[in-house]
Amino acid sequence: MDFKKLKAGDKIYYTGVIYTARDQAHLRLKEMIDNHENIPIDFQNALIYYAGPTPTKPGNVIGSIGPTTSSRMDKFIDYMKPLKIEGMIGKGPRSSYVKDKIKEDRLIYFVATGGAGALLSKAVISAKEVLFEDLGCESIKRLEVKDFPLLVAIDTSGNNIFERN
Repeated sequence: MDFKKLKAGDKIYYTGVIYTARDQAHLRLKEMIDNHENIPIDFQNALIYYAGPTPTKPGNVIGSIGPTTSSRMDKFIDYMKPLKIEGMIGKGPRSSYVKDKIKEDRLIYFVATGGAGALLSKAVISAKEVLFEDLGCESIKRLEVKDFPLLVAIDTSGNNIFERN
């Protein structure tokens, strides 16, 4: 999908790969980048989803997987460029600095519906823990999703739904 064509306020149903990462995973990725360590995941052109799923019930692919408040990850935005991600998914507004970085790096920021984690889990067709397994729900997981509902909150030009009148 060409995210550069999307505008703030657009609704999409995303099919593809998403990696989950919350506070502790971001901190460890930052440390790996700072220490010039090899990161064993190819994040290029991927989306990072600020989420930590609940335990998976028998018969399900994944537990409830609602978004985490994105502003908690704002302090890590400078470490996203080396990962070559395409964008991020979370909930809520971002700082003006992050908005500027999103525009500068031509990233995209989507929001997912908070409180709808059980419903969002239905769009996950496969899930695999791929890094930092010791972090439990905060480990990095590779998700394949089909028709995952998202709203463009900040587009690649820096237009922001949280700043509209």
